[in-house]
Amino acid sequence: MNEPVSLVLVGIGGMGSVYLEALLDKWESGVFRLAGAVDPEPERCPHIDKLHLLGVQIFEKLEDFYARERAQLAIISSPIQFHPLQTRLALAHRSHVLCEKPVAATIQEARDMLEAKKEAGKHVAIGYQWSFSSAIQRLKKDIKQGIFGRPKRLKCLYLWPRDEAYYRRNDWAGKKRDSKGRWILDSPANNAMAHDLHNMFYILGKTGETSALPARVEAELYRAYDIENFDTGVLRCFTEEGTEILFYVSHACEADTGPVFRYEFEAGAVEARGRNADIKALLATGEAINYGNPDSEPLRKMWEAMDCAKRETIPACGIEAAVSQTLCLNGAQESMPEITNFPFSLIKRRGEPGQMSITVKGLEDVLGECYEKNLFPSELGVSWSKKGKVIDLTHYRNFPGG
Repeated sequence: MNEPVSLVLVGIGGMGSVYLEALLDKWESGVFRLAGAVDPEPERCPHIDKLHLLGVQIFEKLEDFYARERAQLAIISSPIQFHPLQTRLALAHRSHVLCEKPVAATIQEARDMLEAKKEAGKHVAIGYQWSFSSAIQRLKKDIKQGIFGRPKRLKCLYLWPRDEAYYRRNDWAGKKRDSKGRWILDSPANNAMAHDLHNMFYILGKTGETSALPARVEAELYRAYDIENFDTGVLRCFTEEGTEILFYVSHACEADTGPVFRYEFEAGAVEARGRNADIKALLATGEAINYGNPDSEPLRKMWEAMDCAKRETIPACGIEAAVSQTLCLNGAQESMPEITNFPFSLIKRRGEPGQMSITVKGLEDVLGECYEKNLFPSELGVSWSKKGKVIDLTHYRNFPGG
C-alpha cells in the first residue's frame, strides 16, 4: 500500500489558501497527509475553521513545526523575503520543497538555496506553474529538438491594472526591502508577471530542468503608485547565446491584456494573446501546431512535487531553472536603481481612497508601440522616458553591486 506524502504548508493566506483549497478538495484521496500548517496570522486564511475541524495543527513559525513534526514535502508560499531561509530550514530537516515563485529576491540568496539543496540531497521545485504544464513541456521539447531553428527574439507584453488595495494588502507589496532590511524587490516582473519573464528563459534551456542564462540586461523602470519599487517596466536582455528577450509590463494602465507574446525563431514563430489562450506556432513550412493552454493545469506543480518527493525524481522547474529570472531582475534593478516617476500631469485617479485606481494617460499606446517595434520608450522619444544603463551579468554574483 502506498503511504501518503506528509506535507507542511507554509503560509495559508494568499497563494497558500489556493494550495489549501486544492488539498481540502482531495482530502480523502489518500495521496497526502497534512502534518501541519505554518502562519503567524492564521486567522486571515479563509479555510481556518475547516483546518481546526480537521484537527490540523497550526504553528507560528516553521521552526516550531519541525520541533514537533516531520514532513516529506514543505510547500512554501510565504512572502518573497522568507523563501531562502524557510527553504534552507526545510532542507536541513530532510524535507523536499515546493517554493512559490520567485525563487528569491537576490541571486546570492538563490545560490545559497542551491547549495543547501545539494548538501541535503533533496529536491526543490519552484512554483512557476507554466513550467509544469503539458503545453510548455511540449513546446520546450520541440524547441530542443530544433524544429523551430535558432531562437532570434522572444518578447512579451503584459498589462494588468491594479489598485491601491493591491499595494496595501500586506506590508511588503511594492517594496524593495522589508522593515528588517531583507530584500523583497516586489514588482510586476518579480511577482504577478514573473511567470512570463521566467518562461522565455525556461523554454530556451538546453535541458528539461534548466533555463537559458541572461548575459546582459538594460531596463527602464517607472512608477505611478506611491510605492518604493516600479509598477511599470521595460526590459531588454540578451542570453548567453545571443537571443534577445524583451519584456513590457505595467500595473498602472487601463487596459487588461493578459500575457501577449511572440517568440521568433529562424524557422517559425510561437504566439499567444490573453489569459487562457492556447499557445500556437506556425513553422516556415506552413505547418501549424497548437500546444494548448498553459493555464489549464495551475496546480499540477503541487501534485508533481508530491510525486517527486515520493519517488525521489527531479521536478520540471527547480532552482537551477528559476535563477535566470532572478539574475535578470537583479540586473534590471541595477540598470535603473532610482525609479523614474511618471509626470503628475499624466496620472489619472479613479475611485475611493484606499481602493483608488491609478493609471497613466497614453501608457497602453506607448507600451503597445514599443512591443510592436521592439523598442524602449526612450528609443521612441517619449517625453517622460529615461534610459537605464546596460548591466553585464556574465560574472554577476551579488545584489546590489554585481
